[in-house]
This record gives sequence, C-alpha cells and structure tokens, in this order.
Amino acid sequence: MVVLGVVIAACQAAPSTSPSAGESSVPFQSASYPQGGPADCAYGGEIAQIRAVDRLTVEFALCHPDPAFLSKIALANNAIQDSDWLTLYGPNQRLRVEANGTGPYMVTEGTPAPSTGITLGRYDGYWGNKAIAAEVVLEWRSSAAARLLALQSGSVDGIDNPRPNDLATIEGDSTLNLEPSEALNTMYIGMSNIFAPFDSLTFRHGLAMGIDRQRIIDNAFPPGSSLAGWFTPCAIEFACVGDPWYAYDKGAAIALLAEPGFPGPLTTHIYYRDEVGCGLPDPSVIAQELQTQLQDDLDITADLRPQESATFMANLSAGLLDGLYLLEWCAAYPDVTAFLDHHFNNPGNQQFGTIDASISVPLMAGDQAADPTAREAAYVAANNAIRDIVPMIPIAHGGSGTAWKADVVGAVASPLNGESFAAMDPGGRTRLVWMQSASPRSFYCADAIDGNSVRLCHNIFEQLYAFRPGTAMVTPALAELCDPNEELTVWTCHLRSGVTFHDGAELDANDVLMSYAAQWDYEHPIHGGSTGRFVGWAGEFGPFLNAPSPAP
Repeated sequence: MVVLGVVIAACQAAPSTSPSAGESSVPFQSASYPQGGPADCAYGGEIAQIRAVDRLTVEFALCHPDPAFLSKIALANNAIQDSDWLTLYGPNQRLRVEANGTGPYMVTEGTPAPSTGITLGRYDGYWGNKAIAAEVVLEWRSSAAARLLALQSGSVDGIDNPRPNDLATIEGDSTLNLEPSEALNTMYIGMSNIFAPFDSLTFRHGLAMGIDRQRIIDNAFPPGSSLAGWFTPCAIEFACVGDPWYAYDKGAAIALLAEPGFPGPLTTHIYYRDEVGCGLPDPSVIAQELQTQLQDDLDITADLRPQESATFMANLSAGLLDGLYLLEWCAAYPDVTAFLDHHFNNPGNQQFGTIDASISVPLMAGDQAADPTAREAAYVAANNAIRDIVPMIPIAHGGSGTAWKADVVGAVASPLNGESFAAMDPGGRTRLVWMQSASPRSFYCADAIDGNSVRLCHNIFEQLYAFRPGTAMVTPALAELCDPNEELTVWTCHLRSGVTFHDGAELDANDVLMSYAAQWDYEHPIHGGSTGRFVGWAGEFGPFLNAPSPAP
C-alpha cells in the first residue's frame, strides 16, 4: 500500500476531542467481528471472532489453543485505541502523527521524523499511578558517541545502547549509572533465497560453516554477549532444543563453496541500517568484520551498503535485499513464537524469500499445541529444519542496556524496548530527557514495530496486559484479568472501569474490538497504517482475515 504524504504541524497540543469524548450516556451496544459469526478458520489465522459482550467484557474465540496469548496481547502493536479516533484518523493514515492513548503520558509537542524531538506531558486523568516527572522529552542521535557526550555533559538524563568500548567509561564515572538488560535478542546475518548465489543450499551451508561467529562477538560485542547456538535465546522455554548451529570449519566451508561452480569470482553486498539496535551494538563495525572475513577466508568480495533505517526495514520486509544483511531481533514477548513465528512463519515478512514447509509446518504445530511435550517436539523439528535450510546465520545474543545520570531513581532497562518513564524520578527535576538512536517511525505501533517507536508507544498507549518494568513478565493493564477456557481456545478479558483516553473518551469493549479488527482484517478501512504490512500481527496471529490470494 502507498503511504500518503501529509504535512503535519510539528506542534501537537492535547488531542482534539473525538465524538466519544466524555462519559457516555448512550446505552452500550454489543458487537462482534465478524458480525455474521466466527470466521472460517480455513483462512489460516489464529482468531475466529472477537466479541464485545458488554461495556467491560471482550471475548476472543481462537481457531486453536494459544498458550502465549497473554504475552501477545501485551505487545505495543496491540495497544487499545479509541474507536472514534480510529475512525477519524485511520482512513487517511494520520494515526502515524496523531496520538490519543490511555497511558501515563500524552503527546504535547512534536511528531515522529522529520521533527527533532517529541515532548510528552503527564496525563493527570490516568487511571493508575501518576507519572513522577511532569514532562518527558525524547531526542535522538544516530551517533553513540554523541549520545554519551550528551549524557556526560548533563543535557540528557538517559541514553540507549552505549557502545561496547564506552561501557568501562560509564562504569568508571560516579555521576553515571549503567543499567544492563537481559540479552533476549538475537543478531543474525540474513539472506534471501530468491537471489543468487543464496538460492543454492550448498552455498548457504558453506556460509554457515565459514563465518567465524565467535570472532565477530570478540571484536564487536559488549561483555555479557554470547554465541547463538539457536535462533532463540536459551532463557526462553523450548528455544534450544534440537541440534545446535554448525561449528566454525573453514576447510569444510571452502570445499562446499566450490561445489556450485559459479563462473568468475563471487561478489555480494552487505546491507545494514545506520542505527544501533538492542542486540546490534555497532552495525558498521560488524559489517566491516564480516566483509574482511568473507574476503580473506572465503574469497568472497562484498561491498558495504548502509541504508537509512526506515528504508532498510521496508526493503527487508518486501524481500528486496539482494545480498547479505545484518539485523537484530529483540524479544517482543517471552515465548519462542516471538522469535520463530515472526521470521519463519509470517506471510507478511518476505525477508528470506521462500520459507520451506519443513520449517513452517512444525512452527504452526508448536504454536497451536497446549501440551508441553508436543510443543517441544514441534520446536525440535523446526530448529533442525532452520539449521538444515539456513535462511540466516545466528551470530550473537548481545548484551545491551541503558545509561543514566546517577541521580535518576527507578531507571530500569527493558529487554523489550519498553522503558517506563512514568516510574522514574529524574533527581527531583520536573523534566526527564531521554536520547535514543533514531526517531520513532510512528505513533501507530500497530504498523511500526521498530524499538524506538515501541518505547514511545509504551508510554502513551496501553494494552490489555503489559510487561512489568525491566522484565518479560506479563501483568494486567487495561484488563483486570483475561482468563481462558480449559482448552485455551476462548479468552475472556474483563476491562477496568473508569479508564479514559487523553481526549476524555471513556474506554469500552468496542474500542478493543476495533483496535484488533483494524489489524486483523485486510479489507478494514483502517488497515492502511504506515506501511500496510502489519508484520507484528502476522507474526503473532498469522494470516489476515480477507487477505488477497497470492499471485500465481
């Protein structure tokens, strides 16, 4: 889908009033999606129907059991929007720059790029504990050195992803604190099997054995990083079952790379985005290390092709990167499906080209199994198939974190890019200033899953469940409780009463229904978003309802 170009004023005051603002005197009308009854589960997705049973009750009927349901609904892309706000700003794609949440902070000034910063003001009508700091200012600089200098000078209170060689400096400075986060991330080298020479399985096996992954970690990653034996970090259940990744074997790799018999010298590209990620400490250093290894050890010449982050991610999802690429994946939620399904069982993600059924079929079985023994067997098969097919090469589970002024109380690094600014006291100051590596892409995180957008969205919007600060543990948020039936195929969520959006509209079950339907239904008038791909949803709940048939 084409993103409409709109010129938006850089200054956004409190949200303008939507038609539903204020306490409703209109009797609540229950609703269902789809209206005519549950969807035919043959469409391939997880959800069959969503029902707004009464004002404060929502029911999700699933096509199969989902033991990770609570973690999925805690993700930023599943934040609850006001239904009238969605109707007003969704069809013209202005949700990217118009924010109206229920969270502890509301947008008072600025938008995602091309502005230079975003200011959040405390929402005094918040249903929970009010934010400590009256204001939060988000700034961004791509240079890790510039972020550290801003922190040292005192112009900002916290920064994300300091460089590995800056960690000793931070730890040795009594005016600063380093907050490490659990390494629930994976940095990998990807490739698409629709482009030569990566269309050769033998060639991919050669790369899998011929790249010295430990050398990359030693030269480019901070302390606390570890070699990735599987795609998913072993701290997550069922992650490290099946055979571990290939050991480094340069001689075997050279022999394999000679087999396909490509004419002339081998050349390729190394693509990467020009920003630091939660598990990607310095992309340019890693790219240069990979380039050197390919040339010196495997006689493969590769040029470096950095791209602006939004461009890179769009090209990646569309499957347009015709060389090797570097990317990290940070745990969206603490379940193996968060890593494997998004990448290898997600029709909206074309980054690897064609995914073999030997991978996708067991992933679907694992996603639908409530029995732990059956889940483990499915992930043994999936992990072994990923190892056999080599759609990517896992490199590291990278140590990362945040750095803060020493007087900031309550600063905690999130393993999920969900730092909660509301619980932080910036040394008694009324304003907390945070500097991250890049601008958020959008206020509408249903269609923007980059870490910088997710962090912002977690402070403006809320989901039915949330992650406890600094952890991957879920806890009720807009829902007081979501409880399943015995088969884990029907989940009933009971909403908090008295929750209001920033414009004064009162939360009810139809807001939940519409927030989900806009992502779920490909033909929904609001299913435009920023890119129209909604890759978060596709990785969590499978194919869209009413999705067009793939081209023959």
